[in-house]
Amino acid sequence: MADKTIASYAVSMGKQIRFYRVPTDDWYIERSVWLIAGAVLSLSTLLAFFIHPIWILLVVVTGLSSILVALTGFCIPGNLLHLLGFKGKLATEPPPRWNAYFLQTDSWYLERRIYLVVGINISVAALLSLCHSAGWLIFTGFVGVAMLGFAYTGFCIMANALYWWGAEPRLSPQHNSDQGR
Repeated sequence: MADKTIASYAVSMGKQIRFYRVPTDDWYIERSVWLIAGAVLSLSTLLAFFIHPIWILLVVVTGLSSILVALTGFCIPGNLLHLLGFKGKLATEPPPRWNAYFLQTDSWYLERRIYLVVGINISVAALLSLCHSAGWLIFTGFVGVAMLGFAYTGFCIMANALYWWGAEPRLSPQHNSDQGR
């Protein structure tokens, strides 16, 4: 409802706003990885806040893994999901000789940029929570919950920001605008 209201206002002002959503028709590797990462971020943030700050190192590992995926295409959870029979929508074609999952790295498309931006942000925030202020846990917790929401709904604040700034998506976008919706 809010999307429609914002889009209607923008059209009345002579502009059209489009909201980007990834496909949510099935559980492909990339979507499942976002779900796993969101669960790890949320859980480790809670453990760092309530049990012991050292748990935030799981956020750092998740962030560094996300950066690794963006730079090399290699994804540990993606490969485990591949072994379980999941298919990747952004996988290299054909699979490398080991039949492993690798994210496409031929250009800096929107979904690949998400891995890089999120990886850097959560790693820095996690380290700041250890050496500066536990208040940074609010940010890592927010990102974890946002990633869970992204996996379930296909909507991501960061993806939309990158989309509005001109990043081209590889996944077939599901647009929400006031035209026909």
